[in-house]
Parts: sequence; structure tokens; C-alpha cells
Amino acid sequence: MATTAELFEEPFVADEYIERLVWRTPGGGSRGGPEAFDPKRLLEEFVNHIQELQIMDERIQRKVEKLEQQCQKEAKEFAKKVQELQKSNQGYSHCVDVYIKQCQEGAYLRNDIFEDAGILCQRVNKQVGDIFSNPETVLAKLIQNVFEIKLQSFVKEQLEECRKSDAEQYLKNLYDLYTRTTNLSSKLMEFNLGTDKQTFLSKLIKSIFISYLENYIEVETGYLKSRSAMILQRYYDSKNHQKRSIGTGGIQDLKERIRQRTNLPLGPSIDTHGETFLSQEVVVNLLQETKQAFERCHRLSDPSDLPRNAFRIFTILVEFLCIEHIDYALETGLAGIPSSDSRNANLYFLDVVQQANTIFHLFDKQFNDHLMPLISSSPKLSECLQKKKEIIEQMEMKLDTGIDRTLNCMIGQMKHILAAEQKKTDFKPEDENNVLIQYTNACVKVCAYVRKQVEKIKNSMDGKNVDTVLMELGVRFHRLIYEHLQQYSYSCMGGMLAICDVAEYRKCAKDFKIPMVLHLFDTLHALCNLLVVAPDNLKQVCSGEQLANLDKNILHSFVQLRADYRSARLARHFS
Repeated sequence: MATTAELFEEPFVADEYIERLVWRTPGGGSRGGPEAFDPKRLLEEFVNHIQELQIMDERIQRKVEKLEQQCQKEAKEFAKKVQELQKSNQGYSHCVDVYIKQCQEGAYLRNDIFEDAGILCQRVNKQVGDIFSNPETVLAKLIQNVFEIKLQSFVKEQLEECRKSDAEQYLKNLYDLYTRTTNLSSKLMEFNLGTDKQTFLSKLIKSIFISYLENYIEVETGYLKSRSAMILQRYYDSKNHQKRSIGTGGIQDLKERIRQRTNLPLGPSIDTHGETFLSQEVVVNLLQETKQAFERCHRLSDPSDLPRNAFRIFTILVEFLCIEHIDYALETGLAGIPSSDSRNANLYFLDVVQQANTIFHLFDKQFNDHLMPLISSSPKLSECLQKKKEIIEQMEMKLDTGIDRTLNCMIGQMKHILAAEQKKTDFKPEDENNVLIQYTNACVKVCAYVRKQVEKIKNSMDGKNVDTVLMELGVRFHRLIYEHLQQYSYSCMGGMLAICDVAEYRKCAKDFKIPMVLHLFDTLHALCNLLVVAPDNLKQVCSGEQLANLDKNILHSFVQLRADYRSARLARHFS
């Protein structure tokens, strides 16, 4: 067999194998070799060799079978060992689950589940490293368990019961729960939870609140609209007032344009009984509701949706505060302004102006403090600024119209006072030597009325608006007195009384604190001197500092008011 084994060489070739066997067999060589060729002997060698090969094949087969059996046995033993290792890894996962369950027993005893959860995680973080080889994985699994089971069930319980029945409470609860959850997440960021703990915690928060945040802004805007409408309706109900319908378009727009250009009070005026229909309490309530909405919007909106959501809240504020409340009050106030020829008219529009200015300041403050931070870096900023600009311009246009018509009413009231109180005999008394008054009764009443209106204007406005309105009133006041004085003929004593009246009007003009108005009355006072100056001194007075630049026709018109104007002497001196 050893000889047979030696004949096997690698690589094995059958022809070469037989050739080597023949050469090794005596008598197996060719006829020309040292030994004669012996076929019988060669045959016998072949038969013996075949038998040896068969025996060797049987032995090899038995060895193969033995090795196969051994391999199968070892495979079964390896599989069994793997199963035991897997099972042992699972006498470990079960241990973690048991630990997470047991460490939460008695952990939620306070009324604040978020505080309890934070304390629990802090306590586990200190001890988990002494128990497990991978403490960050165990702590992360505990936090996941707390969020997905304990916090999620608590949030659902708090929100679902009021989700459909009480939008106000639902929004408050959602804001509070989301805030407390994110605050807890911030505290947990200090622990080692693996590589990307920020993403891990964000996903946990999202899994709890995603169903509530998806439609948050719809709930917010719906609630804000209904709440704002209720605040306004409650106010008007308290005044027993049914809101008038303020039309838009068509005839209404045409009336508005005519009114702005001509100052005509189209349609009958409405008696508002002194009510401005502006309420600081209403404004504060609307702004407070909107402020809370902005705060919730900031917290609950996805960053990509924040500017758009904030803009929606702003448009609701504009609708209910600026249009439904302020603009309505301005329209009502305009309709309540009497015509300029009304007697004893009560002018309440300045009260509307005063309150509207205060409200504008509050509106502007909320815009800057609560809306701007939410939209400052987005395209919505320009849109909001433009909308605010348009609203303010519309309001200012109506305020200007109302103020202008109110000033006309003031002048109208002065006309009524002058017409009722001023007598022709005031400036041409029957007894020149028995005039005891320093100024006329008409002057006293007009000045008292003017001072009251000036004070009201100062209280109703601020900044440059006060000066602008007072200048306009002063100019109209001067024109009224100028034209009024030209209706009378003046004796010498009457002229003195007119000068006294104008001096009193000039004192009144000083209260305006407008240089131009005071200058007008200074000039008017100088013109009144023409009523009493001696004829020989007329030219000298007319060339004085205050009258030198006036048109000669104006000077002449005052000289003509003198009772002695027709005398040849006076006409000669003035010509």
C-alpha cells in the first residue's frame, strides 16, 4: 500500500500513473530492455494492484465518513453554544427592562410629572454606571420609556378632554405642556445619551406633540377671531349700542371722497351723546389676547412656518382692533360732527382723537415688541410694515378730516357768539363819554370759548400734531375776527374798545404758543390803531414797522371803517 501511495503524485494523470506502475514491475518493460517482457507477470501485478486500490478506497471512504460525522457533531455543538450566548444576551436585555421598570416605582409622587421625571433621570444617571457596562444606552432607554409612555399618556389626557370643547384651555395647556417638555429636554441634554442626543430628544418630543402641532395655527386663529369678536360685542352690548353698518365700495366710496375734498357732512349727523365708542379696556384685552397668541406662535410653530403664522395673527389684530373698533369709532365720530352752522354744538371728536392716539401708541408698541422678533428676518417683514403703513394712513386721513370739520364747527360756534353778543353800538356808542367797559361781552365769551378749545386740543394730541392743529385754528380764528371787525363802523371811543378787544384776542392767541398766530394778531392790533389815530398821523402809522409791508388796500379797508372817514380832512390825509 505504501508503494501504491507513492505512485500518486500531484497532479494525478491516469496514463502516467499506469506508466509508472509498469516500469516498476519486473518484466513489464519493453522487449528491448534488460529483462524480457512478461505479460503474465504484468497482469498479475495489475490484478494485485487493483485489489490494493480497492482496499485503500474502502479505508479512505471510512475515514471520510468518520470526519463527516465529527463535523456534524461539532456543528451541532457550535449552534447550541450560539443559542446559549443569545439567550444570555437577552440573563441581560431583560435585566435592563426590569431595572427601568423598578427605578420608576414610586418616582411620580408629586403633582409635577416633569419635575419628577427630571429628578428620576438625574438619580439614575448617577448610579447606572455602577450597574451596567453601557450606561448611556440604559439611560437613553429609560428616557425613551418616560417620554413614550408616561409623558405621552399625560399629555394626551390633558389635551384630549378640552381639544374640542374649550379652545382657550386647549391652547393654554398645549403651550404649557410643550414648554415644560422642552425645558425637561434641555435639562436632559447635560447627560451622556450617545452621539446625537439633540436629534434623539427632538424626535421624542415630536412623537408626543406632532398630532397637536400639525393644525395648531388653525386652532389659534379660529379662537383669536371668536374671542376678539366676543370682546367687542360685549363692549357694544354694555353701551346698549347696535353697530352701524359701514358700507364699502360704490356710493359709500364716492361719499367719502367728496367729504374728504369738500368737507361736507354728507348725510345727517348722528348724536353720539358724547360717546367715543373707543375703550381702553377693550384695546388692552385685544392686545393681551394677541400677545399670548404671538407667544404661543413663537413656541409652537415650526421655524419655517413662524413668519407666516405670525402674519396671520397680525391680520386678525388689524381686523378687530384697527378696523372693527378704531375705524368704526372714527366713522361714527365723523358722522357725529355737526355742521359748522349748528348752535351750541358739542364737539366730541377731539375725545376720539385723544383716545385713538393712545391706542395707536399701544398698537405700535405691540408691533415692535411682539411681532417684529418673529418676522424680522423673513420676507413677511416688508408685508407687515406695508400693511401697518396703510392702516395708519387710512386712520390719519379720517382723523384729519374729522379735525378739519371740528375746527370749522369751532369757528361756527365763535360766529354764533359774535352774532349774538356783539352790538353795533359797542363800537359806536351813543354816549362817547360814558363808556365804562374795558372790552366787549362778545370778546369775553369768544376768548373763554377759544381758551377751552385750545386746552382740549393740547390734551387730545401730542408732538407736532398739537402745533399743526393750533396753527390752523389760530389762522381761522384770526380770519374770523378780521372779517368780523370789518362789519362795523367805529367812533373814536368805539375804535378804542375794538383795540381793547383785539388786545384780549391777542392774549388768547399767546396761549397757542404759535409765533405765526401771535404775529397775525399783532398785525391786526396795529391795524386797529388806524381806527383811532389822528388824521394827521395816519401816514406815519401806516409806514410803521408792523404795517409797512401790508397791501395798501388792506390799510385803506380799515381806515374806511372810521365813522369820520367821509370827512374831507381824513380822506385828504390818507390819500
